[in-house]
Amino acid sequence: MTSLALKTHLNSPLAARLIPYLALFAGMVTLACGTSFAKTLFPVIGAEGTSAYRVGISAILLVAVFRPWRFRLTRADVGAIALYGVVLGAMNLSFYMALRTIPLGLAIAIEFMGPLTLALIHSRKPIHFACIGLAVVGLGLLLPLKAGAGALDPVGMALAAFAGLCWALYIVFGKRLSHLHAGQSVALGMSVAALVVVPFGVAHAGAALLNPAIILAGVAVAIFSSALPYSLEMVALRSIPKRTFGVVLSAEPAVGALAGLVILHEHLTGQQWLAIAAIVAASIGAIATTRETRVPVEPSAP
Repeated sequence: MTSLALKTHLNSPLAARLIPYLALFAGMVTLACGTSFAKTLFPVIGAEGTSAYRVGISAILLVAVFRPWRFRLTRADVGAIALYGVVLGAMNLSFYMALRTIPLGLAIAIEFMGPLTLALIHSRKPIHFACIGLAVVGLGLLLPLKAGAGALDPVGMALAAFAGLCWALYIVFGKRLSHLHAGQSVALGMSVAALVVVPFGVAHAGAALLNPAIILAGVAVAIFSSALPYSLEMVALRSIPKRTFGVVLSAEPAVGALAGLVILHEHLTGQQWLAIAAIVAASIGAIATTRETRVPVEPSAP
């Protein structure tokens, strides 16, 4: 195909409609694969060290790109950015620590309960209560009520749930920064998150973080689990309605489970797949039936 023909195809109405959705799907796949690769570093530098790489290098990249010092901040803005950054750092660290003992897809599903609860907190319609029921059923199917190969680690589940709480707070505090330049707030927030997470990584991994081969792997983690998915989602958000964006993004736990299966060989039981399906269905139902003015499930946390 010639370059002119390719350009014609890309500029066609069909391509214009498909490209944002392809970008969103690529962002979900990249995030899942990047996080799966990050988990392979746990035996070397631990979840804390891997999280420090992800957040620390992402902060450096974002600051270099957006140069947040160009924009003025009020004292109130500084306080809001501090809260935003702290919950962002806590979310990243607790989620990676949850991955030490529970599969990726299930960790994402549990974490999704945070923004899903936020979306349903002012539920009034009967369909919303049905969504709450589905989410409760999904979470109930994951609870370690009996011993066995399919039982999840309670500490891992608690850490994933805490990550979900931080995700909900990340959305709330992020809304308070909506008057600022988006690049500035994300870059400064990630920098604060790095101040929270990096000391844990240094304390746990120490000099291992300075290994050139590990640093290169850390850069890959930051790019493929943060920078690239975030960029692809920004491309998608320009053309996809927020509600539709949230509905499609609700498939993220299933995408994560498939990535964990292929890359990490994390085999889930039928009951666990059913739990993921229930939580995904609850998320889709909540977003599809909630007014645009309410808070939907946001894009993947950076």
